[in-house]
Amino acid sequence: MAQKRTHVSLSERLLTDIDELFGKGKRSAFLTEIAEREVRRQKQLRALDAAAGCWKDEDHPELKNGSAAWVRELRSGWDSRLPKDS
Repeated sequence: MAQKRTHVSLSERLLTDIDELFGKGKRSAFLTEIAEREVRRQKQLRALDAAAGCWKDEDHPELKNGSAAWVRELRSGWDSRLPKDS
């Protein structure tokens, strides 16, 4: 991926902590990793917010006792649905 330089202002204390933990030569790699992680997290949160309310209980009556009970019920029928190995 192409890299592009940018100017970011950070407190001296934060830079000192980063340097002590990761090394002065690793600042960019550290900050890139943290920024990418936070961008992914923010995108997930926004997707969850956008999807809020799209699931209606009345559309999924099979889950009225909870998803764990539904999965247990599905699994209990596997023996009769799946062919036996010879």
